[in-house]
Amino acid sequence: MTTRLQLYNLALLFSGERSLASLTEAREPRRLLDQVWDTGGVKKCLEMGQWIFAMRTMQIDYDPDLDPQFGFQRAFSKPSDWCATSAVCSDEYFREPLIQYVDEAGYWYADLDTIYVRYVSDDDQYGADLNSWPGWFEDLVACFFSHRIIWKLSGSDDKVNQSEKRLEKFLKIAQNRNMQASPTKFPPAGSWSRSRIRNSRISDGGPTTGNLY
Repeated sequence: MTTRLQLYNLALLFSGERSLASLTEAREPRRLLDQVWDTGGVKKCLEMGQWIFAMRTMQIDYDPDLDPQFGFQRAFSKPSDWCATSAVCSDEYFREPLIQYVDEAGYWYADLDTIYVRYVSDDDQYGADLNSWPGWFEDLVACFFSHRIIWKLSGSDDKVNQSEKRLEKFLKIAQNRNMQASPTKFPPAGSWSRSRIRNSRISDGGPTTGNLY
């Protein structure tokens, strides 16, 4: 289980600083880490990838108070906890990706009345829930926090460069671990294959497994 104090102390370990005894300790490193936290440091890390543990799915209806002047006829407000879009589809099972839409200035625009969106969320029950963080994401966030304060603490260009390389390394590790946790995906069947399957079911009275599609 990750706590804010543990996160801060890991960031200080990366920075070559001694640990904090509490979140109220009157030291400059703690004030700097508070500043990173209060200015959306965690959200910035959530925006770096398609993190499975932070993924949320929603059905979103168009906003009747918004009337686009041209182009797509429906506007959809992005949720307040949105960080990054993973998928926009026209069906609730996410089998039909929505190709004709625009992502612009806090809204999605399309010609449907309802869309289904999967996105990285910083809600308290999703990405902002420290208890749900995998260890590799905790490392990434701590590394990011360290990178944000390292110049102020050290004034050293060498340490800043080392911190940047470390952040790149931990981001790659996190992306690889996240990919390993993803379910196996298969390419969708083409229209010809779907047509053959439907015809087979109709002619045989049910699905078949031995036909060539």
